[in-house]
Amino acid sequence: MNALTGDRVFRIHWVLGTDRLRAVCHCSAEREFEDPVELWAWLLGHPDGHTS
Repeated sequence: MNALTGDRVFRIHWVLGTDRLRAVCHCSAEREFEDPVELWAWLLGHPDGHTS
């Protein structure tokens, strides 16, 4: 199995035991969210907001 690579690969992980999702941007910035809409806005709004 090959992992996806590239400059536009986003990863979303469910945080076990919670209702939270961890977003990982292609720039390696990470942030946790409860709302999937906010998660995607953060990921797709690169680079705005990637300092938090």
